[in-house]
Amino acid sequence: MKIIITGGTGLIGTELTQTLQRDGHQLTSLVRNVKSSPTQGATVVRWDVERGEIENASQLEGHDAVIHLAGESVAEGRWTAERKRRIRDSRVKGTRLLVDALARLNARPRIFLSASATGFYGSDRNAETLTEASAPGGDFLAQVCREWEAEAMRADDFGARVVLLRTGIVLSSKGGALTKMLPIFKMGAGGRLGHGRQFMSWIALADEIGAIRFALENETVREAMNLTAPHPVTNAEFTETLGRVLSRPTLLPVPPFALRLAFGEMGATVLGSLRVLPTRLEAAGYRFELPELDAALRRSVSAR
Repeated sequence: MKIIITGGTGLIGTELTQTLQRDGHQLTSLVRNVKSSPTQGATVVRWDVERGEIENASQLEGHDAVIHLAGESVAEGRWTAERKRRIRDSRVKGTRLLVDALARLNARPRIFLSASATGFYGSDRNAETLTEASAPGGDFLAQVCREWEAEAMRADDFGARVVLLRTGIVLSSKGGALTKMLPIFKMGAGGRLGHGRQFMSWIALADEIGAIRFALENETVREAMNLTAPHPVTNAEFTETLGRVLSRPTLLPVPPFALRLAFGEMGATVLGSLRVLPTRLEAAGYRFELPELDAALRRSVSAR
C-alpha cells in the first residue's frame, strides 16, 4: 500500500513506520520540520497545523490509506491554558486540516485510521466496565477526544473507512509512561498511587502496532476501537507486578495530594480509574501477542 502517516516520530509512529517499511509499504510522512525528521526511505511533506498549511499537498494524491497519529503530548508539563490549547488544537485542528486536504484530492485514500485515546471515557469511571458502546466522559480530555473523533469521522464523507484508535497506556521502555516509572522503580522507590484501587488500561507496544496493522488490513473494522489489553489491572496490581519483574520493593505509596500538587489538573487523570476492554478488536478476530501484564512488562523492560 501507499500510506500517509502523521506523528511518525513518536513512540508508536516510529515503531509503526519501521514495521510498515519492512512489510514493503510506501510511506509519505507529514512532519513539522523536514530537517529534524528521522524518517528514512519515505516521501516527506511538511505541514503546519498552527498556520493551517500543508506544503505540496498534491504529493498526497493516490494513497491507499492514512494513519493519523499526530498530537501534542498530554504528559509533558502542567496543563496551563496555553498547554491545553495546544493539546486540543494539535488534535482537532490538525485532523480538520488533514481531512480537508484529502477531500480536495482527485484520488482519495480509502482507509483513514485516526488516533484517539481511552480518555474519551473521562478520567475516572471507578470499576465500570467500558466498551466502545459506553458513554463519553465530561472532562477536558474527553471533550478533546469527542471533537478529535468527530473531525476524523468526516473522512467518511469522501468514502474512507474510518477507524478511531482509542489507545490506553502503551508499555514500552522506548518512551511513554513506563520510561518515567522505570528509574524510580529500579531504585526501589516505586509504589502505588494513592489507594491503588484505580484501574489502568494498558497495551504492550507490540500489540498496539499489531492492532493498528490489523485495522489497516481488516475491512470489517470501522469507527471506534479500543486498543487496550483484555486484562486491565488496578494500580496496586501494576505496581506489584512491575516490582516483581524488576526484583525491587514497592513499599512507598504516593499520596494523592502530592500528585495534585505536582501535576495540577492533570493529576486527576493520573489518579483516575478506567477499566476499558477491547471488545470490538477481539470480536473482529485480533489475537493479542501479550495479553497478560507480567509478560508484557518483562518484554518491555528487556527491550533495547
